[in-house]
Amino acid sequence: MAKRGRHLVGISYRPGLSRGVMTGTILKCADNSGAKELKVIGVEKLKVRLRRIPSATVGDMVVASVRKGTPEMRGQIVRAIVIRQRKPFRRMDGTWVQFEDNAAVVVTPEGDPKGTEIRGPIAKEAADRFPKLAALATMIL
Repeated sequence: MAKRGRHLVGISYRPGLSRGVMTGTILKCADNSGAKELKVIGVEKLKVRLRRIPSATVGDMVVASVRKGTPEMRGQIVRAIVIRQRKPFRRMDGTWVQFEDNAAVVVTPEGDPKGTEIRGPIAKEAADRFPKLAALATMIL
């Protein structure tokens, strides 16, 4: 018999991931789309309780505001996928993963990356969920 409140739909390993990126978090932009720094203002496809702060983890799509970057990108509201987070999260095989920084990649609303290269490693969870990111990645951890 299933526990109450555990009716989550989707990939089986997602519910256990520690959510390390909240609304207001500053993310480093890891691609060459023109943005340098993003501020999270929302999380796509997430329904939360009233007054609870929306949060995301690796592989989640967030709505972000471009804080630093080229003059045409600055101030824009964009979609981005979180590819690294500093908060440790546990994988199904029992290993714990932690990155040095919080980073994201700017994408279109459909999930296609706007840049042509991704700097640094990306989490396996993000690569599995978005294959086009995996094609651009130099290193998948």
